[in-house]
Amino acid sequence: MKKRNFLAAALALATALPMAAQADTDYPNKPVKIIVPFPAGGTSDIMGRLIAEGLSKQLKQPFVVDNKGGAGGAIGTDQAAKAPADGYTLLLSGIGSNAIIHGFTPKPPYDSNKDFIHISELAAGPNVLVVNPEFPAKTFKEFIAWVKANPGKFSYGQVNASSGHVTTEYLKQVAGLDMVGIPYKGGAPALNDVVANQIPGMFTNQDVVQPFVKAGKLRALVVTSEKRNPLYPDVPTVAESGYPGFTAVSWTGLSAPKGTPKPIVDKLEAAMVAAFSDPAVRAKMEANGFVVLASKSPDFTKFVADEIARWSKVVQTAGIKLD
Repeated sequence: MKKRNFLAAALALATALPMAAQADTDYPNKPVKIIVPFPAGGTSDIMGRLIAEGLSKQLKQPFVVDNKGGAGGAIGTDQAAKAPADGYTLLLSGIGSNAIIHGFTPKPPYDSNKDFIHISELAAGPNVLVVNPEFPAKTFKEFIAWVKANPGKFSYGQVNASSGHVTTEYLKQVAGLDMVGIPYKGGAPALNDVVANQIPGMFTNQDVVQPFVKAGKLRALVVTSEKRNPLYPDVPTVAESGYPGFTAVSWTGLSAPKGTPKPIVDKLEAAMVAAFSDPAVRAKMEANGFVVLASKSPDFTKFVADEIARWSKVVQTAGIKLD
């Protein structure tokens, strides 16, 4: 009897393995959901739809965006972490919900290092320090000098746990600046108050602020990328302005729940690289100030781990406590 049971189990396993391998090979054979952990209409949503469109063309199945906003991206990201690891639920991962959150939340509902396979980093864009045109500093060096001469008098718009928030804290630490953050529930109202000169300035994403800079309603003083951004060719980087090595970019990528089979991950990685190697697609994204990366999984995995460690240290050094 034991021998018969063993043989039956071995036969079942031998039958199941080829079926599982076949399923991985046939992937995808039905629509795939990409959870975007933010509401529709923002930069993350746009990135998610670009990925969905690119993967649909490459893999000949619909990839559909599912917006699950709330808690700074944590709600949707947690849902993705707990989804079946079969390749049919993916995540638009990003700096806030997959890196910064680990600095601000001692025990988030998921671990970005352990609960996901990071497939490919799509793109990155810098934060830009903008000020109202009435602010006396015309350059970043003049800004630094003004803030140091007026400690505690520069108020900036701050969306808690955002990339702009931690970028500002990072600059305060490396440059020894005393500035006061004014909390806002979102970037749009904060930016509107800078335009209205209710507050003098803030760090925010390059694509969001570019129309205001172009219209002369705001002045861009510095960008936080390693190199100058094509949207702001005359605006220096922080690194070239006296703070070597300073970089802080907002990034997005594609991730999957831990346990997703390697053949599926490999297929998605190859499709991301192919989709975003298209010159027309890259030109469209670069026109909005994004550096298109379409990296491979090992590189993206290391990058996410480095970002978690980096921003956790910045938050810890600042001693920030969120209510």
